[in-house]
Amino acid sequence: MAGIIEVQNLTKVFETKEGEVEALQDINLSIQAGDIYGIIGMSGAGKSTLVRCLNFLERPTEGTVEIEGRDLGAMTEMELRWQRSQIAMIFQHFNLLMQKNVIDNICFPLVIAGMKKKEARAKAEELLHIVGMEEKARAYPSQLSGGQKQRVAIARALAGSPKILLCDEATSALDPQTTQSILSLLKEINTKYGITIVIITHEMAVVREICSHVAIISKGHLVEQGRVFDIFSHPQTKEAKKLIIGGNEEANLNLESRQREQMKGKSCIRIVFSSNSSFEPVIANMVLKFGQPVNILKADTKNVEGIARGEMILQLPEDEQMQESMKEYLKERGLAVEEAEGYVD
Repeated sequence: MAGIIEVQNLTKVFETKEGEVEALQDINLSIQAGDIYGIIGMSGAGKSTLVRCLNFLERPTEGTVEIEGRDLGAMTEMELRWQRSQIAMIFQHFNLLMQKNVIDNICFPLVIAGMKKKEARAKAEELLHIVGMEEKARAYPSQLSGGQKQRVAIARALAGSPKILLCDEATSALDPQTTQSILSLLKEINTKYGITIVIITHEMAVVREICSHVAIISKGHLVEQGRVFDIFSHPQTKEAKKLIIGGNEEANLNLESRQREQMKGKSCIRIVFSSNSSFEPVIANMVLKFGQPVNILKADTKNVEGIARGEMILQLPEDEQMQESMKEYLKERGLAVEEAEGYVD
């Protein structure tokens, strides 16, 4: 089934003074209508270049981008401008007009598009209600918090009734509580209006919270993609494993130091709890059953696709037969079990 966004064999090369830089190489993606799709990678991975290729703000060097079956590369400039009106964007730093108040920021693109001022104002008021900012209609951006600015930016992005919303690191400048409120708003907009949302981020927590599918970009390559739950439960690549364990920064720093040393030369496993197994004291019961201590190197609970999930990294006893028995015990209780070496260098 063809998606609302189809990316095929996309490569992007930049010409610099030092020579050619290949930002993206042979990217293939299919994003279905109504999805909330995450594109995640570390800084410099190429994800922001990719999102700019999705609306041809950057033209790919090779490959194609199709929106609802129409090749952007085959469009005239006029056709491309119309298509871009269906693809809204919000950014990390909001990009509001500082000299205009909130309602005028939202009216501005509508008036530019030819809407009468009275109609534009009525539309802007409706959008402010959607994002919960009616009381700030006459405030200026300098008087708003970061979360409020992003809500105004979302309202402005929705002004043209887009089918697709691209979010480029839209929560990176916000604190965790504000990030949560913005993600909830995006989810509500997706559910209520059926807008396809593509989220570019370096934070696995954002992907886990809101996305149904995810693509992982590393050094310009697409290294893994699929349902968020599947990749969280059974990541196949070292890049995915590092992003998953890096979701909790404090825990990650801990692991990077003392725990990294503990894992060297030891039998360490990663287990993922399902919504059912998370209610059972599995580790305590296992220790009682086998009479052997187990070292918990990391423990965390996360919301993945709206379901409570937990993960642990365990150091097992040195006896190999005991290790296998413990792994089998955990599997029998519905836990995903895999070797943990891939989660650290």
